Amino acid sequence: MPCQPIAGGIRLRLKVAPKAKRNAIGGLLDEPDGRHALKIAVTAAPEDGKANAAVIALLAKEFGVAKSAISVVAGATDRRKIVEIRGPSAELTQKIAARLSPAPK
Repeated sequence: MPCQPIAGGIRLRLKVAPKAKRNAIGGLLDEPDGRHALKIAVTAAPEDGKANAAVIALLAKEFGVAKSAISVVAGATDRRKIVEIRGPSAELTQKIAARLSPAPK
């Protein structure tokens, strides 16, 4: 799981693909260090914080939180990022797990 509960919310590991054809949340990606990251694609270019703003907007919409509740805490200029989402950690973790689970057939 790419998220870790912290006081007041969760930390989420991301691998961001800027300048994509569409904004989308993908699946899990195995990182070289053995951890997992959530794949995110955004149409914004990686300049002047535009891609970070697009990531925040996409996560806020997907998980039903305010954009102000999300912040990039590591990797602001890197494709690999760690974001904090403030809110009930159990509820946020459940939403992420539901988003990553395959759709029933």
